[in-house]
Amino acid sequence: MLLIFTHKITNRLTYTAKQLFEKILGMEITFTTKVEDFIKHSGPKMTYSKQPLQNEFFIRSNDLLFEQGINDLDIKVMDWEGVPCFFSAGDKSTLPFDIFSASFFLLSRYEEYLPHVKDSVGRFPVKESIAYQNKFLELPVVDLWAFKLLDALKQRFPDLEHKEKSYRFSSIINVTTSHAFAMRGLARTLGGFFLDLGNFKFRSILDRFSVLLGLKKDPFDNFYELIDIHKKFPIKTMFFFQFAKHSAHDKNVSTNHNKFRYLIKSVADYSEVSLSTSFLSSTDKTVLKEEKKQLGNLINRPISYSRLRYNRVNVPATYRNLVETEFTDDFSMGYTHEVGFRAGTCTPFHFYDINMEVRQPLRVHPFAVHDYALVNYRDKEEIFEKMDKMYRMVKQVKGDFIVVFSNELLGGKQHLDWMELYQSFLKRYYV
Repeated sequence: MLLIFTHKITNRLTYTAKQLFEKILGMEITFTTKVEDFIKHSGPKMTYSKQPLQNEFFIRSNDLLFEQGINDLDIKVMDWEGVPCFFSAGDKSTLPFDIFSASFFLLSRYEEYLPHVKDSVGRFPVKESIAYQNKFLELPVVDLWAFKLLDALKQRFPDLEHKEKSYRFSSIINVTTSHAFAMRGLARTLGGFFLDLGNFKFRSILDRFSVLLGLKKDPFDNFYELIDIHKKFPIKTMFFFQFAKHSAHDKNVSTNHNKFRYLIKSVADYSEVSLSTSFLSSTDKTVLKEEKKQLGNLINRPISYSRLRYNRVNVPATYRNLVETEFTDDFSMGYTHEVGFRAGTCTPFHFYDINMEVRQPLRVHPFAVHDYALVNYRDKEEIFEKMDKMYRMVKQVKGDFIVVFSNELLGGKQHLDWMELYQSFLKRYYV
């Protein structure tokens, strides 16, 4: 067990230290504010404060973990043996920066509380993030920092014990539109036909009638093919179905359509099924609760996992709503159109509500790759060159490599064979 001396034990410090030591490094820790207890402790120990007590392992603290609320911060990114970091700690500190404050800044999504202009669907823009601006979005820096901290501690305490965790790969299939043409009803089918006609999309018109006449399969209906693919690999796979009323942003099949309901129940026989929330429900708890209830009733099991429409996480309100509607885990922490680690980590973490200064029970699972972030790549080789680097990094820190694909892109006509690419992802990265 590692003893940490600090001048004040706060919720922020406890939250961050437990994430770094217990969740990432598998190490037990305890805190003390009593100098005499620290001095007489014979095991591994360190100080986190403004000044060292003696010649111990010391990290000079920034003020961030001892403040409350949101303040303007002066952040200057520097290099620590090839890894970007910030919140410089000075010469006396064993580490050159305050690893706890920097980790808290990223994990809590502190920057998303600061004033910013949201994008067209109300999201925090990736270009506003410190990671994007300083070119470390593709690095799980919090995990890298933690393991470098472990190495430094082991130099001082060679007998320091910790439990090794294992690399994990997870695949998410996001289903916000289960079918392109089938199960649409007369009004929506006619509306789609005239829209295609007005835009001179004659190929789409042909595909629509071919599906409706039973001459070909709906291009988005690839669920059983995906299930067969998943059976080949011992990985965790999850299907997130939207189960909501039709709206400008939510255009899935009617929740009352028997074939759609049967599809969801069939998929649930083979894989984890949970809720891809509607656009409206991200700001309306009543709607969110109803969607959760209806999907749970359909598959006859509780719904605990969520994915938000457009990955539209607005802290803290969105996560508070998920907590209040009794979701336990969310898989929306990432950017739709950029690969990388939005919260700087590839390890699940609990949501910390800065306004309430408390760790909430919701577990956040950061994804590394969303398929729509890959559409502008020229070819598979370019994609795998990028993905291989991220995979090696996640595996190095024994993190979770989570990828999100949609049945739409997997069934669409693009310059790449997305289904083949998806299979290659599983084969390449599941171990």
